[in-house]
Amino acid sequence: MGAFSKEITLTTYTIDSAKVSGKLRLMLMTDLHCCLYGENQEILMQKIAEAQPDAILLSGDIIDDHRDPANSFLFLEQAVKEYPCFYVTGNHELRTGNADLFKEQMREIGICVLEGENCVYEINGEKINLCGIDDPTRGIETMQLDAAFSGIDENLYTILLAHRPERFEIYQNYPADLVVCGHAHGGQWRIPGVLNGFYAPNQGFFPKYAGGLYTFGDMKEIVSRGLDTHRLVPRIFNPPEIVLIEIH
Repeated sequence: MGAFSKEITLTTYTIDSAKVSGKLRLMLMTDLHCCLYGENQEILMQKIAEAQPDAILLSGDIIDDHRDPANSFLFLEQAVKEYPCFYVTGNHELRTGNADLFKEQMREIGICVLEGENCVYEINGEKINLCGIDDPTRGIETMQLDAAFSGIDENLYTILLAHRPERFEIYQNYPADLVVCGHAHGGQWRIPGVLNGFYAPNQGFFPKYAGGLYTFGDMKEIVSRGLDTHRLVPRIFNPPEIVLIEIH
């Protein structure tokens, strides 16, 4: 693949857990930023269909603060008809000043919006906890984290949907088995095998959590490189990405 490409990469991570007896296939999608992938988002929808996920986890910045949200809802309206979808905000949704409106619109089309909340998701007889928080821009991160994990059954596999990967140390204070994030855009420039990312928001140069699978004790964090292709600084050796997480 060339240094700069709009082709979507599918990255698969496999996680073994004694808390899951079967197999779960969860797709992580972040940082769409209102980009359009083919007519009616057909390229993006086809790529998802090829992966055959059980559900889609949307970890923020699906909507951008400087672009028409129509492209994002074009995707969301199709996705939720095919797959259960779970969503948390990123910093760009909050910057619009319309995050609460967007959340309501998502709920109306059937997306589960998590804002300091949790739910039990069941697929193929397997139950897991899904917890979610808003981007910390709102300044209520700890309050929402406390609420998101309140009353959960810790015997179930537990996933936290968040936007900011660099706050991994904070997430470690809570009983999540897996955290899923975006925000870093893969560090924008990469040299595979040498440099995982050059620069990421809120991490600066040579970010620790640019994209990939990270482990701390029993907790793992998966960071998607995201789908945005419209930035002034091009992605180099860092194509847009969707992530398939297989848990068994």
